Amino acid sequence: MSSAKAKVTAARISIAMASGLAALKLATGLATGSMAVLSSAIDSLLDILMSGVNLFAISRAVQPADKCHPFGHGKYETLATIIQSMVIAASGGWIIYESVQRLIEGPELVHLNQGIIVLVISAIASWWVSRYLRRVAKETDSSALEADSLHFSMDVYTNSALILGLAVISFVNIPWLDPALSILVALYILFEAVRLVRHGLRDVLDEELPEPIRREITDLIEAHRKILLDYHNLRTRRAGSQKIIDFHLTVCKHLSVEEAHAIADHLEKRIQEDIPGADVIIHIDPCQQENCPGMEACPADKTRLEDHILEESQKQKETP
Repeated sequence: MSSAKAKVTAARISIAMASGLAALKLATGLATGSMAVLSSAIDSLLDILMSGVNLFAISRAVQPADKCHPFGHGKYETLATIIQSMVIAASGGWIIYESVQRLIEGPELVHLNQGIIVLVISAIASWWVSRYLRRVAKETDSSALEADSLHFSMDVYTNSALILGLAVISFVNIPWLDPALSILVALYILFEAVRLVRHGLRDVLDEELPEPIRREITDLIEAHRKILLDYHNLRTRRAGSQKIIDFHLTVCKHLSVEEAHAIADHLEKRIQEDIPGADVIIHIDPCQQENCPGMEACPADKTRLEDHILEESQKQKETP
């Protein structure tokens, strides 16, 4: 399955699961009067909205570059992440407001065993979905699916805490524990919302790619020292799943345009093979040495491009 198709399929599964859980928890929350179950139901309703936003964003993000978007549509995923964080924060604020009102008025709880059963089912389903979304997000490097996975993971932890709280209420008459637990859940939701905002803003503000990826890029360039002299002005940024990389290569000034282009083209393909989603732009600079010894004596030209490619192919075959 292609990366784009895998992301769309994951987003659709997320919508279907969130819809089922929301309907089940909403009905149970209204029947039991439990603010804890209702807050979890509201969270699942938001999951539907967020998964829908993800599906739209991912469907747009995988579209190829066009005249109006020459760098592609990758930042649709970033936009989806930021929208998710804002809606999640709003839901957290609503839960806190309703829980405080219930603490003041005094909650009336009935049929708590039904609420516990529903939350157990929800926790198990959310655990499965979060693992599936996390795996697809890792394989496709999708920030939107990573955010969705985080939301379902949050459901597992919050539902587990609510199950424990409702179980305690069933044995000990402490009705205020239900809205109190809901406030704790809401605070956790707000914390996760802030984290998602920071994640999305890094892409919007064109922050550099993580150091491990930058190190991988420099290692790939250094491995081609036999056919180039130097490199500089390495710049990286992210647009959704797309990693935009550009830098300057210094090559022997006696090379033809065709030979210099072949070196850049070969290096671009190697980076794209090793770093999924890489969009590489390489600027060619000629060596500026005034007393250049000539092409035959140039250190970067002792091994021709064809020989270097052959050597790389041989190493790949020998690697188990």
